[in-house]
Amino acid sequence: MRFRKPAARLATTGLGIAAAMHVVWVFSPWPFADRAVFAGATSGDSVDDAPGPVATAAAAATFAAAAYTVSAQAGLAPRALPARLGRAAVATVAGGLLLRGALGLVYSGFVSKRSLFTRWDLAVYSPFSLVVGALAACVVVGDKEARADVIG
Repeated sequence: MRFRKPAARLATTGLGIAAAMHVVWVFSPWPFADRAVFAGATSGDSVDDAPGPVATAAAAATFAAAAYTVSAQAGLAPRALPARLGRAAVATVAGGLLLRGALGLVYSGFVSKRSLFTRWDLAVYSPFSLVVGALAACVVVGDKEARADVIG
């Protein structure tokens, strides 16, 4: 698939931005006015119930690892995993993001009461998850080694 590397670059960029935003959120509610608005927009919880700095840093690390894995599987970075395990990891990233995006649309669009979080989820979080998940899926689908495994 000739769009594999561009898809990987876009997915890696999106995942990298998500990782960077989570690093910022460990220390600051930016771009939100304060921690209360931040908590409402990002988790729908009160400040006391929202994920803390450790959970937010873990999310940043997860996004960064996903970005590296997608990039490496597309040949844009050195591989740390064997090809089959890398494909499985990227497929997991793609599946997780696609599932999160679809469930977010259903939950925020039809199940949950309207709130600051559901507005952000419908406008940003779910579409982002669907687009980046689809781009990561393009990396797996376009993997020549994967096609060779099936054919040979």
